[in-house]
This record gives sequence, structure tokens and C-alpha cells, in this order.
Amino acid sequence: MLQFLRKLLIALGSFVLLIILGLYLTGNKYLIKGVWATYLHGETSATISDAKYFNTHSITASNPHAWAEAKNYNTLEISPLLQEYLDSTESIAYLLIKNDSILIEKYWGIGSAQSQTNSFSMAKSITTMLVQIAIQKGIISSWQSNVTNFLPELTGEFVQYLQLDHLAKMTAGLDWNEHYKNPFDITAQAYYGSDIKTLMTSKVKVTSKPGSVYEYQSGATQLLGLCLIEATGKSLSALAQEWLWIPLQAEKNATWHLDSDRGTELAYCCFNSNARDFARFGKLLINHGNWEGKSILDSSFIAESAQGEMNNFYGRSFWLYQDEQAGDVFYMRGILGQYIIVVPSYDAVIVRLGEQRLDNINHHPAELPIYLRESLKMLGV
Repeated sequence: MLQFLRKLLIALGSFVLLIILGLYLTGNKYLIKGVWATYLHGETSATISDAKYFNTHSITASNPHAWAEAKNYNTLEISPLLQEYLDSTESIAYLLIKNDSILIEKYWGIGSAQSQTNSFSMAKSITTMLVQIAIQKGIISSWQSNVTNFLPELTGEFVQYLQLDHLAKMTAGLDWNEHYKNPFDITAQAYYGSDIKTLMTSKVKVTSKPGSVYEYQSGATQLLGLCLIEATGKSLSALAQEWLWIPLQAEKNATWHLDSDRGTELAYCCFNSNARDFARFGKLLINHGNWEGKSILDSSFIAESAQGEMNNFYGRSFWLYQDEQAGDVFYMRGILGQYIIVVPSYDAVIVRLGEQRLDNINHHPAELPIYLRESLKMLGV
């Protein structure tokens, strides 16, 4: 019996080694990390707490200042309908902010004021804000700068027409398939691969005329982040720390997923923080780019970013929504229902973090109007 088990283990070990060797030889070694970070830990895809499986850069909060809390902080009850939606999507955090003060703050499961989870595509908005600051500082000339100025190795029939703004507005015309479940697709290669720049400049090409068609592509934001790295000579994490995290007086350190120990950020996703510090982006945006009297973002950038160019649901890396009650809304969004929702008409910001979200209806998650209207009810609207 022992001899049989020994032979079985040797056979299984040899089989696993052959699979690993095959993945290396076929250029699919990223699947090893992907399987390790998901299936071998009981998951089927990326999760909000998967930073532990990645190299990360730290973004230090060296100028912390606590949020103001409203006089009636946490005295209002969340409505049964809102609670139902928060529960059904496995929410871990919900914040409602009014007039720059936290009115309601609730946590569930792994959520807390200190817990750090993945922002996913909310990072697209963060990357875009960093590029805007580089433009304000004169490091980059404008949003109309050609991408080949920074990444001359990028190729494709229409590459000479590609500008930074096309990347931010998802009109880049890349041959990129945004598919989250196919382990052999480029989205998985970008997430679990070990050299994001080589992947982007060798496999991604500009095959359609930029500015012609809207198509949501994480690769567009990754190229945008690589352009910023080339323009500044600094990592995205260093820029986020210097230009956003310290000026916004974040209370806790954040982290950003890297492709490997090479240290290149996944610009389209994976800025890890907590609900209170994520909410600082909402306050910055609703105050037209100002933080405690200091201008961080040009107000015209925020106004332009909250306007659609080729549609009415996506601006310059921000999602746009029109609600009969809430009015014109724009928000940052991650794939598992990470939201920073800005409601200018009522000087309100809503933050929701969690494990799941509902399907889209007309480009927006089905729970969005519930979050909006039930939150506004608590404001007496």
C-alpha cells in the first residue's frame, strides 16, 4: 500500500511539473499565479482581499487628519430596502457623507475603518487624476499629447492618432478583449502576469481609429499609467503618495498591486485602501478639486470629466448617471461593487465596498438607483 501511494505521489508530482513546464514553454506562466491566487484558495476569480498574493508598493499617509463627523453621526437607521441590497451583495462598508462630514458609517464582515481592500477599476479614475496633475505641473503638455511620445514602441495601424484623452475616455481603438472569466484572455494575462509593460507594448495594438468608438478597455488605462511613468520617471505609487494621498490627509497607508518585484503598478485596478480614505476622493471631486482650501485638481478637469463625449454614461474615467431625484451624478466604480458616488445637487458622497454587485442595466449596476434614492431619503430629500 505504501509503495502504491509513493508511486501515486511521484506520478502526480511529475504531472504537475509537466503542466508547469508546459505553461512556461507556451508563455502562459501567469496562469500559475492565477491558479494559486484563486482556485487553490477556494475562489474562482479576483477578490477584494487578494493583495496578499501580489507584490505591492506602499503609499504612505504621512499627513493624517481625521474626518469630521456630523452632529448626528450614526444616529440614523439604514432603511430596510437599502439594507437588503447591501446584504445581498455582501457589502463590507457603507458611508454617507454630507457637507464634508460623515453622517452614516457602517461595516460588515471583514470591513472596518482600518480594513484595506482592492478598489479594482476605481483605480482608473485615480490614474486619470494623476495624469491631470502632471498636466497642471507642465510635465505633460495636454490631454491631446500623442501616446507615442511616451511609448514609441507601441504599434498598430492607427497608433499615430492615439492621444492620452482617448485612453482616459475609452475610445482608444485597441485590440483588447475585456473578458474577466477566460483565463487565457489578455485581461487575465495583465492581472497575473509579471511584466505589464512588455505585455502592453508587444501584444496590444491600435487597430481602430482612436476617438471613433467607445469601448471599455482596461488596457487603455494601463497604457495611460505607463505614459505617466515614462513622463515623470516615478512610479504611480510615488506620485499618488506625493500628489494625492498626502495632500488629502489620508489616515492610513494604502498599497497598489504590482506586476512583480519589477515594481510596475497595475494602473487600471488594484489601489488598496479603506472606506474612509477612499471617501476623500469623493470630497475632493464634490469640492471642485479643492481640499481644505488648497487646489489639487483644476475644476475645469472635473467638469469635463463628468461629461460624456460619445455617450451619456462615461466621461474621462468616471461613470455618469442621471437620476430623477439625485440629478446628475458621477462616480468611480470597481467590478465587485466598489463605488465612490458624487451627488453634487445635494453635496453628498456615498461610498460602498463589498464582495459582489448586481448586473448592469443600461451600463449601470442595478443597485445604483437604490443606493442613491435610499441615501437621499436619509438626508431628508
